[in-house]
Amino acid sequence: MAWIILLIAGLFEIGWAVGLKFTEGFTKPIPIALTAVSLVLSMGLLGWAVKTLPLGTAYAVWTGVGAVGTAIVGIVLFKEPATAARLVCLGLIVAGILGLKVFSAGSAA
Repeated sequence: MAWIILLIAGLFEIGWAVGLKFTEGFTKPIPIALTAVSLVLSMGLLGWAVKTLPLGTAYAVWTGVGAVGTAIVGIVLFKEPATAARLVCLGLIVAGILGLKVFSAGSAA
């Protein structure tokens, strides 16, 4: 269950990272509010997950999910470049996330 909570926390991290773009320098009240809610939910769920999962593993997975997801959203939504090198690097992050999950001590499925 902790891994599912951590994944959801990572999804909310994507939400607040992407939300920053929509705040337009913190000048748009509704995007600011949605970004703040997403940030609080992301941190709160991360905090919940680390009750069971090792802190270093949980944090690395959380940031990895957020980084990869945010990069994918940037490619799809904001037309950022999807070069082969960039996609390979994102794949390496995903491999690292999966490795941490597989080899994590105290792996609360």
